[in-house]
Amino acid sequence: MEKEKQERINNAEMNRRGFLKRAVLASAAICITPTLEKVTAAERAIADKPIAPTANIPTEMAAVRTQRILGSGKAALTISAMGFGCMGLNHHRSQSPDEKVCIQLVHEAIERGVTLFDTAESYGYHKNEILTGKALKGYTNRVFVSSKFGHKYVNGVQVKTEENSSPTNIRRVCENSLRNLGVETLGLFYQHRGDPNTPIEIVAETIKELIKEGKILHWGMCEVNAETIRRAHKVCPITAIQSEYHLMHRTVEENGVLALCEELGIGFVPYSPLNRGFLGGLINEYTQFDATNDNRQTLPRFQPDAIRQNMRIVEVLNSFGRTRGITPAQVALAWLMNKKPYIVPIPGTTKLSHLEENLRASEIIFTPEEMRELENAIAAFPVVGSRYDALQESKVQK
Repeated sequence: MEKEKQERINNAEMNRRGFLKRAVLASAAICITPTLEKVTAAERAIADKPIAPTANIPTEMAAVRTQRILGSGKAALTISAMGFGCMGLNHHRSQSPDEKVCIQLVHEAIERGVTLFDTAESYGYHKNEILTGKALKGYTNRVFVSSKFGHKYVNGVQVKTEENSSPTNIRRVCENSLRNLGVETLGLFYQHRGDPNTPIEIVAETIKELIKEGKILHWGMCEVNAETIRRAHKVCPITAIQSEYHLMHRTVEENGVLALCEELGIGFVPYSPLNRGFLGGLINEYTQFDATNDNRQTLPRFQPDAIRQNMRIVEVLNSFGRTRGITPAQVALAWLMNKKPYIVPIPGTTKLSHLEENLRASEIIFTPEEMRELENAIAAFPVVGSRYDALQESKVQK
């Protein structure tokens, strides 16, 4: 087993060297391009953005020290191997710390090598974007920020039964996000949910225009099916698909989405990689969720009886991690990162201790045998409760 682990470490080093070689070639191409064609604002933004100075991070500090590539060709985006989900800083995760504490936590993540920060218009309707913008002020030359469009709002109130990906709304959301975040260009702009009234080809054409205008670098889609991905990718190459994916929800393995990402060279960004905190092992049937700022209270999987039965899965993570000196959260995150080299999870937290715990997971390597052992152990316990209510479920995988 130790021999196999060392071989995987050696392979990772070879991949790293290959990336550095490609980066040098890409830098040369960037220098040549202006003599051949006009360089867009978005291209200048990525050319001028330096690689995170991970070499300067003290060796004893918890950090993400490796990078991964989302997408391929012109759609490729090189980022830290783990990102940071900003939603929970002040939206849908019960009590939030003081704003200054949240900002300091984001700064810690940046100093520890994180270069991808994820937010959305709908996280408190601009509330989370504005906080994220404050936190990234002065650091935007070192990171990429992603946001999302697609929900329908009337006077700041979401119309939950409808979506809106019309070209006009996409542009409106883009301008709002740029202003809220204080950036000239969005690293990634995702369609949050599909709009049945707007063909995906129209959405992709609008995105292509925004890329040419320098408003966004790349784009992606959330909770979408394989057929829609293929149609959209033909019009404007997709950099990443963002969907829920973790040891308690593996639908993308079954519906062809993950396989299509590999076929087309599209990256994959799992949101809620810890199942909204559950796989961290700190939630139980007695946990009280804030009725005014926590959507988990409404989700079937987070009702007391479901939590009680699903705790068997957390105990599997506990048992697996105990003999390896790692926590349940680290087991769950490391499993994702060992699945595919183009997967970049975006766990969120409001605590420095949890940030450190999450980042250390990026250094954990499992053998294929360990991966099978973990998956087989969890498969023995069926997941109780759906992840969303009926209305939300009706909007995914479209």
